[in-house]
Amino acid sequence: MTVERDLHMANGDSENSYAANSSFQRKALTETWPELHKATKAVLKSLSPGSTMVAADLGCSSGPNTLLVVSEVMNTIGACARETADDSISALEVQFFLNDLPGNDFNLVFRSLDEQQLRHSLVPVEGKAPVPCYVAGLPGSIYTRIFPCQSVHLFHSSHCLMWRSKVPEDLSNGTYVNGGNIYIGKTTPQVVAKLFREQFQKDFELFLKLRYKELVPGGRMVLTFIGRKGGDMPMHGTVARVWEVLSEAVHHLVEKGRIEKKKLSSFNMPYYAPSVDEVTQLIKQSNIFEIEDIRLFETNFDAHDDSDGDVVWIVPAVRKTLPRS
Repeated sequence: MTVERDLHMANGDSENSYAANSSFQRKALTETWPELHKATKAVLKSLSPGSTMVAADLGCSSGPNTLLVVSEVMNTIGACARETADDSISALEVQFFLNDLPGNDFNLVFRSLDEQQLRHSLVPVEGKAPVPCYVAGLPGSIYTRIFPCQSVHLFHSSHCLMWRSKVPEDLSNGTYVNGGNIYIGKTTPQVVAKLFREQFQKDFELFLKLRYKELVPGGRMVLTFIGRKGGDMPMHGTVARVWEVLSEAVHHLVEKGRIEKKKLSSFNMPYYAPSVDEVTQLIKQSNIFEIEDIRLFETNFDAHDDSDGDVVWIVPAVRKTLPRS
């Protein structure tokens, strides 16, 4: 499987599409508004009058959640302009890029641009014209360069960084097998679990280096992705159970002759849910980002249930710094 070519959420807006089944992701997205507000305000303070603020949502997908981040950033800018009566903010222009893999349903995203949720964020500031926001789609993998050097002020990403750039090479080439699992399960050999972890480390280190080149000095990132509390790799709670159920379903298809057994043996998800300690350590080791805040929160899969669940989310908010000697 080539991730950049083959992996994307279910397109369209039918009942089986991602757009119609993304309330779980929306819960996590709105939970991180405080970090996004803080990062946006910090960027505003750093801009000179008449500047263009460049922001990007990495892994934007499609559907009702896609423009939420754009709206929230614009609402924050409008609130800051009203609270401070700062003419330089009302003179600001915003360029917002929506990024995802090429298979993403960008047509659905573009059709959504005229919806009320975005127009409501472009309200006049004390009788002045609203801050203009120019939205563009940008296909490409987050594990490649997607912006010019020092061109972006704010990166946001939600429900994206658990996905790997590829399946670990020693799994895809058959050097090791995962015992019929498609992810880290109870019967996964420790050497295979280690391969998943090492692939995450390589990908996350690369992600940090790429975004460092693209951010302006002092630029911010707010990242949200599924993780885990402890260091015991197979223990991923509800998320692990989801993959186990999917694996069981594929096994049934193999038993019925719908899928060849060798295809199941060679298939693994390009996925890894890291611990908060792993994430913290890699950011600190990068020596190019300062952690302004990092926290965990929990949700469940019921969009109408606000109680804690068994899905752990990690939220690092970081600032680009000069490399420390």
